[in-house]
Amino acid sequence: MLAEAQHALGQIEDGLATVAEALAFVEQTNEHYIEADLYRLQGELTLDSDAASQACNVELNAENCFQRAIKIAKRQQAKSIELRASTSLARLWQQQNKGQEALRLLSEVYNWFSEGFDTKDLQEARALLDELG
Repeated sequence: MLAEAQHALGQIEDGLATVAEALAFVEQTNEHYIEADLYRLQGELTLDSDAASQACNVELNAENCFQRAIKIAKRQQAKSIELRASTSLARLWQQQNKGQEALRLLSEVYNWFSEGFDTKDLQEARALLDELG
């Protein structure tokens, strides 16, 4: 939650440091329940970092974070986290003119849900699907 707040306040480097600490804690304690969302957040922070304007591989690093988050969420059967990470990756792919890939990825996980369509995550995913489709 601290890293999310730091992100919202524009404290990107602090947010990245907080995520790094949290990921180290995950490894130390073997408490992996939040790991997927930490990688998603690391990807979001990476895209917003100062390095984003200086390095050409920032998008690739962020994409790797999102892919890792999706993989972990699938393994844990954490559909809400998978949806959030897929939305983040689909947004990135949309900016990279990979709209069809983004649509395929996001619609696959979105269509799994049968309720909860008034939640923020599902509303954001639906809005992005509408843009992509």
